[in-house]
Amino acid sequence: MRAPYFLTSARLGFRHWTEDDLPLALALWTDPAVTALIGGPFSADAVQARLGTEITTMRDQRIQYWPVFLLDGDHHIGCAGLRPYRVAERIYEFGVHLGRPFWRQGFAEEAGRVVIDYAFGTLAAESLFAGHHPSNDASRRLLAKLGFVHTHEELYLPTGLMHPSYVLRRP
Repeated sequence: MRAPYFLTSARLGFRHWTEDDLPLALALWTDPAVTALIGGPFSADAVQARLGTEITTMRDQRIQYWPVFLLDGDHHIGCAGLRPYRVAERIYEFGVHLGRPFWRQGFAEEAGRVVIDYAFGTLAAESLFAGHHPSNDASRRLLAKLGFVHTHEELYLPTGLMHPSYVLRRP
């Protein structure tokens, strides 16, 4: 049985990654369509290391890119959440990765709103940072819908490119 959801929206449930979730992580982060613009696809070893990092970050900092599930059927659709960015300043990095079957259905925006509420409400974040591959127009549109404002270009090491970068300030 899966752990209960600690965050929910109308259609989605969020829980914490566990070591038992390696098959879910592999399905998501080895998919070339999901990871092409974030430096992937990733090897099984790289995904296992990333899963370990997500688990450690949750334990140490109360954040991760949490696995997201449909409430109707408990089907894993991807992940959404936060990473450390400038933690001393209470600035976190925001991100969403969804499996291909779940694109263009409003899930990224719905998940994003849950994460944003958690960041500002529970973590008392001052602001959120996000970036996207220069070719990823869907991510640009998502960030705009969520209220992020373009602020600069920033080097993203996994792709070696300057990525458009955005900030969302505490309401």
